[in-house]
Amino acid sequence: MIDNPAAGPFGGLDLLSSAVVLLDESLLIRHMNPAAENLLAISSRIFAGCPLDGVMSCPPALLAAFDSALKHGWAYFGQNIELRLANGDLLPLNCTVNPVDTPHARLLVELWPIDQQLRASREERLLEQQHANRELIRNLVHEIKNPLGGIRGAAQLLEHELNNPALREYTQVIIKETDRLQDLMRRLLSPHRPMQPGPVNIHEILERVRSLLTAEFPTRLVVRRDYDTSLPELIGDREQLIQVFLNIARNAAQAIAGQPDGPLGVPGRIVLRTRVSRQVTLCKRRHRLAIEVQVIDDGPGIPVDIRERVFYALVSGREGGSGLGLTLAQSFVQQHQGTIDFESRPGETRFTVRLPLA
Repeated sequence: MIDNPAAGPFGGLDLLSSAVVLLDESLLIRHMNPAAENLLAISSRIFAGCPLDGVMSCPPALLAAFDSALKHGWAYFGQNIELRLANGDLLPLNCTVNPVDTPHARLLVELWPIDQQLRASREERLLEQQHANRELIRNLVHEIKNPLGGIRGAAQLLEHELNNPALREYTQVIIKETDRLQDLMRRLLSPHRPMQPGPVNIHEILERVRSLLTAEFPTRLVVRRDYDTSLPELIGDREQLIQVFLNIARNAAQAIAGQPDGPLGVPGRIVLRTRVSRQVTLCKRRHRLAIEVQVIDDGPGIPVDIRERVFYALVSGREGGSGLGLTLAQSFVQQHQGTIDFESRPGETRFTVRLPLA
């Protein structure tokens, strides 16, 4: 019978976001945490007690590190190591090997996929940049709001003193443009209102977005569903989540509508897709389950020159766009402890939002 260290001293390993494999002195697998199961696409329950080389092929340097750790107690850190999985796939990663002295295992092997590390590092860097940008924008907004109020008030007073209706047209221009700027300032600050969380059904939210899109773009757009109807409810702010997916999908619809008519007038397409993600790290926290929502369109793609700044305020790839839609979407997703990212090329742009399930 195979011992299960997860139930004893190694239970804490299951909470780690990195993949951990425990081996005995014969390189038999004693335990894998859920992150390792997900990474290697195997089950710890099935493969516990099996030799490591039955699951993956290790390069000679890593096998030598196992031997050194067992014989001499030497730890090892390796970069850009390629493991070949049982299905033939190559998995580039960094790893550490540490000797342990327990009744259950002699080696603790920790694995980090290189692409996952790069993604986490990039996400952390973007979060820091956007927090700094958002704080700068908030300070600028507060500095701009007071002068705008003074300009509007002065224009109204001037209008009452003017007897020539033709001149009043100019004061109306000042008042209307001031109102437009004040509305822009209000929208820049709007992500900072407190959340109003409650149980929400993600498909009800997406159906609301779908109905709004089809009403706004009745002839140029087809919105398709690809739902996993088994998804449970999540705790979130319903209005904020509607705004998140409406902003993403409306950006896609406007990009599609801005293209020349396709052959035979074929409308553009947006797909709303839902899935469950397991063992994911969101905002530096590990979650057993998360809801993944993708908004996929067949539009022209996001211009290359703004892809790194697409979530920044006032950055837009569309003439006349305010550049606030994706900024607000990202702010609301972050308030839900989730993540938002995208992949884009001509003919397909895919925004992915992941929200944790309690």
